[in-house]
Amino acid sequence: MVNLKIHPEVQKALDNHLPIVALESTIISHGMPYPQNIETAKECEAIIRKHGATPATIAIIDGVITVGLTNEELEKIAIETKHVYKTSRRDFPYVISQKLDGALTVSGTMIAAKLANIKFFATGGIGGVHRGGETSMDISADLDELGKTDVTVICAGAKSILDLGKTLEYLETKGVPVIGYQTKKLPAFYTRESNFDLDFKLDTPEAIADFILSKESLHLSGGTLVCNPIPEKYSFPKKLIDDAIDQALADMESLGVKGKETTPFLLKRIVEITGGKSLEANIALVYNNCKLAAQISKAYTERK
Repeated sequence: MVNLKIHPEVQKALDNHLPIVALESTIISHGMPYPQNIETAKECEAIIRKHGATPATIAIIDGVITVGLTNEELEKIAIETKHVYKTSRRDFPYVISQKLDGALTVSGTMIAAKLANIKFFATGGIGGVHRGGETSMDISADLDELGKTDVTVICAGAKSILDLGKTLEYLETKGVPVIGYQTKKLPAFYTRESNFDLDFKLDTPEAIADFILSKESLHLSGGTLVCNPIPEKYSFPKKLIDDAIDQALADMESLGVKGKETTPFLLKRIVEITGGKSLEANIALVYNNCKLAAQISKAYTERK
């Protein structure tokens, strides 16, 4: 039996079939510095509540999958980051068996959300095929998880440090629908711009809820990806962010950073190169995704 602890607020929402939005914890432990990380985590929950849904931030605490964190647990994940294990699908048995604290990635959060019967999950940006992935085989576990775990992920697109074209191709191969919210272009995290078109554009939360219900009626397995562009006020010009990413990639290569440390390194380095503006953008897009996720979850629940 899975050792799952569900916060009373989340359990009440589950019992009464109310809208719920899952939130990841890697963004707290590895995605942002303190205290912005804890402030962002708490504001994400507040935004979801404001728009009619119950937030469920998910982590592993002392080896227990914990759905809905207390303030103390949030603080623990935010402050004691050196002792928090970045947890994807492959890491669950180790973190649980050793009774460790784990911050869940996108793929990890999808697994835990599915275990708790939560259908919607808001994050910043998903992982994908890294640049040079055709030779390094550095491909995020997020993509395979989307191919098999029935959770709808609301994000600002794939992180622009990735190979966006190959990431879209991989998702298509896995049969994952990628929806552009009010856009036909794939958003690229820090910027609304990219060179890649999407097959599906839906303009309202209600239309996305209908899409999910239609998919469920066909018993199609796997997740759905909703790409919500960063608000225009915070969007970087494409060339500016591309130049910052190129510099960060060069720095990463010279330092020999590899594996699961690549994304945290690149995000931190881009914050430094942009003088903190990329962190401000990151926070803004996460808030925007929380709002949309709550609206979709609410529309879905009303139609069920």
